[in-house]
Amino acid sequence: MTIETPFHAGELEAQRLAGETAIAQRNSAVISDAIITGALPFLKQQRMVLLGTASNDGALWASPLFGAPGFVTPEDPRTLRFDQRLIRPAEADVLWRNLRPGARAGMLAIDLATRRRLRVNGTIERVLDGEFILAVQEAYPNCPKYIQRRTLSWLDEAPAEPAPQVSSGSDLSGEAARILDAADTLFIASAHIERGVDVSHRGGNPGFLQRLNATMFRVPDYAGNSMFNTLGNLIVDPRAGVTVMDFAGNRMLRMTGAAKVEWKQPDVDGLTGGTGRFWTFNIERWQLLPLPIQARWEFLDASPYNPRPSAAGSAPRG
Repeated sequence: MTIETPFHAGELEAQRLAGETAIAQRNSAVISDAIITGALPFLKQQRMVLLGTASNDGALWASPLFGAPGFVTPEDPRTLRFDQRLIRPAEADVLWRNLRPGARAGMLAIDLATRRRLRVNGTIERVLDGEFILAVQEAYPNCPKYIQRRTLSWLDEAPAEPAPQVSSGSDLSGEAARILDAADTLFIASAHIERGVDVSHRGGNPGFLQRLNATMFRVPDYAGNSMFNTLGNLIVDPRAGVTVMDFAGNRMLRMTGAAKVEWKQPDVDGLTGGTGRFWTFNIERWQLLPLPIQARWEFLDASPYNPRPSAAGSAPRG
């Protein structure tokens, strides 16, 4: 069942500015108010999903969640249960403070090895001892473009886990800057006051993120499904959360701040793959957090769809 109004005003404006309104309307047929039956087994198999949530101060965060298969279980096509007993929690993650009944949340289930992904947006319905429930309001699959293939394996017997090394700041310097410069994968949480929170993936060859100064970087926006869910949200609400994955170091750089979309920009180096679109992200604060010590990543190959601008870097090795 497709929802009656698939796009809000910001998405419609983004589609208009890109000249892709007709394509977006055709592609909107995939948007549903329930998870399609074929995706239910996919969710049960996942070891990683991303959750986008908002803090009490309105700051948005994109948080990876890791666990044994089955930590996300569809009770039915409109209800997802998260079993915290199967989740490897990052104690310092603000996510656990943001999970409260009635809060909006967006989930992205993504299998990097197969380049398959599913977006599910909804509301936290219950938070109980050992579990929380996400009531589904919108669900749809995404295409496999720009995903760098990696396998995620899990050590059954992990070495003793040291005390988590957490650092934070507002300026990009040192390790935080190096992680951003080498990144080929990020996740962005954005929001709409009525539609709620959404999480999306962005990928490219290392170097596709450009640091502009100590608190700002720029991201090229490649051709996609033309629905512009993320950019549409940013048009009406610039707040966003960005998480950059450091697979080689088994860390994540999580940032919250504000983003601005730039349309019809000159792009002589082909950084955008021909769209002329960028978005800039102004960092308010960042955290550098470890990923679970049991996780092991193996790089397989880069997406064949990644634009290769004149300044492109070498293939990732994380």
